[in-house]
Amino acid sequence: MSLIDRINVCHRHDLSRYRPFSVASSRVGFMRADMARSLAQYPSVFRVTDQSVSVAEHLDTFDYRSAAIDSVMREMRQNGLISGWRDELFPVAETYGQPPLFDLERAAVPLFGVKAYGVHLNGYVRRDGEIWLWIGRRAASRPIEPNKFDHLVAGGLPTGMKPFDNLMKEAAEEASIPKELARRARPCGALSYRMELDGCLRDDTIFVYDLELPADFLPQNNDGEIADFRLMRLGEVERVLAETDSFKFNVGLVIVDFLIRHGYIAPDRPDYSDLALAVARKP
Repeated sequence: MSLIDRINVCHRHDLSRYRPFSVASSRVGFMRADMARSLAQYPSVFRVTDQSVSVAEHLDTFDYRSAAIDSVMREMRQNGLISGWRDELFPVAETYGQPPLFDLERAAVPLFGVKAYGVHLNGYVRRDGEIWLWIGRRAASRPIEPNKFDHLVAGGLPTGMKPFDNLMKEAAEEASIPKELARRARPCGALSYRMELDGCLRDDTIFVYDLELPADFLPQNNDGEIADFRLMRLGEVERVLAETDSFKFNVGLVIVDFLIRHGYIAPDRPDYSDLALAVARKP
């Protein structure tokens, strides 16, 4: 494996295996055939054909759609068709910033292949002119990629919360970063990817932040989602990312972006152009 392989993993998908999912004539996602067959059992909520899936036309408001779809999702959970239930709602819209068409339980988002959003924080320190990156290891109980390396702070963007507010919340919960320190986080753009994972389609956008931390800062987890933390030189981060599968699937995309922006990966490196263009790739 290599850094470019880690990026390419985040873009591997075959839409021919999925049916488009629409709401009010807007295509908002893609789903597997078996999911479509399961939804066909609820004709008052979903219209299912061999080519597509859509929300029933009479569910013509946000509240009606959200309530009806949530009822189906809870029944599917009871039947063992949805695992990792989070009791956390994500907004579903055609594009970011548009009014949501309905809210969807987070565990069901990949099953519908709808766009989801999150925040990732590169928390770093400087020692003797060298940048070190704080890395968290995900708890064994996490439903996705347990025990894998992750960012110091990361989290999905739920309904009704702005990205920076979510970053502040996650910074306190995941790493005990004081508010006055977390507020110094600098927005550094967004990265998007569409990939198949565990038989579902993830269509995600990550809002990226950088935060330079005091040299004596020691993160502590409060929500049980991170098992431990370690401070790593960028060279070690690159080696582990390129040579092992220790990092969560989407973390490599954000780390390579960080390495480029901070000059660790520079234009005189042979793979610079490939990496820079791959990071900026759109789904």
